[in-house]
Amino acid sequence: MLEKALKGSPKYYLWIGFLLLVIAGASSVYIKQLMEGLTITGMSRDVSWGFYISQFTYLVGLAASGVMIVLPYYFHNYKKFKDLVIFGEFMAIAAVIMCMGFIVVDIGQPQRMLNVMLFPTPHSMLFWDMTVLCGYLLLNILVGWTCLECDRQHLPHPKWTKVLAYVSVIWAFSIHTVTAFLYQGLPGRHYWLTAVLAARFLASAFCSGPAILLLVIMLTEKLTTFKAEAEGIATLSKIIVYAMCVNVFFFLCEVFTAFYSNIPEHMNSLTYLFSGLDGHTELVPFMWVAAVFGLGSLALLIPPKLRNNRNLLPWSLAILIIATWIDKGLALLIGGFNPTPFETIAPYWPTGKELIVSLMIYALGALVVTVLFKIATDVKMELGASQKPAAPCETEA
Repeated sequence: MLEKALKGSPKYYLWIGFLLLVIAGASSVYIKQLMEGLTITGMSRDVSWGFYISQFTYLVGLAASGVMIVLPYYFHNYKKFKDLVIFGEFMAIAAVIMCMGFIVVDIGQPQRMLNVMLFPTPHSMLFWDMTVLCGYLLLNILVGWTCLECDRQHLPHPKWTKVLAYVSVIWAFSIHTVTAFLYQGLPGRHYWLTAVLAARFLASAFCSGPAILLLVIMLTEKLTTFKAEAEGIATLSKIIVYAMCVNVFFFLCEVFTAFYSNIPEHMNSLTYLFSGLDGHTELVPFMWVAAVFGLGSLALLIPPKLRNNRNLLPWSLAILIIATWIDKGLALLIGGFNPTPFETIAPYWPTGKELIVSLMIYALGALVVTVLFKIATDVKMELGASQKPAAPCETEA
């Protein structure tokens, strides 16, 4: 099926060329980082994780969110997701690749990754994070590619793909849970030291990830003749609403716990983020934008009439994504490091070079998504509306 990625319209080739140009241009900055070290970033002794790790955290959620389509399709045989499940699996592949990319650029020297494999340390959360991410990537490649090839050849799906799909559902929860454990296992960071952090991560992932996927699918529909099942789109929109409601609820629980208990260490991070502390208000505007956008997205998505408006839906999803990205892809990390254990503020902001390297990784992810979605849409269009792919539970006779 790879040959399908080599055939496309002039716009398709132009987009591929643009992404390759971005990757090539930004890679020169990454080479500079390899030569000079992480001094080109805004990180410091007090803020040892930066924009790279925050994007890694957000993208792990995007990878895990594919379970919101895989689970109903395989566990409950929800046929309306038959056109969406392959896109969820392919989006997860691209997300995991970007996650690994951000880890590579964050550790400074890439060869250090070999230490994780050559000298495994099962007591380390980072070891398990690498293990579950690599396993999840392999599961999605095997299941997604095999099922799509079977659909293309009008063959039933092998039984083992359903078994691996079940495993991938459990694995999806594990990848973001382990990522949360990386944070909440640090006792000196009170903003992360909470038992519901893993639950917050999953709730955020299950609203923002499907929202990104749905936006990409809607864009695919505009650029191709592929049309997803309307009822499947509507159901996925409902899932996004439920997950966002839970996400907001968990965050409000954190706010209540911090301020009702009146423990300074738990209050200070939230105070720093929303009103500033010791004159430092760097993130205050962003946090209030996130709050307004988050509540605004719920106001637009909860009423069925507004949620089912296909012209309004992309905007509703976009502001939800912005809200969750500010909360999880920026503030979560900076708020955890500030105030420091010495009760000081260590301002952090990504440098221009840091953002360019991040752009390289996002361009790589967009390239993977473009190629995989191009193959999937071509196969789906070849099958035609009258030809139904084999159900996931069917096996060879």
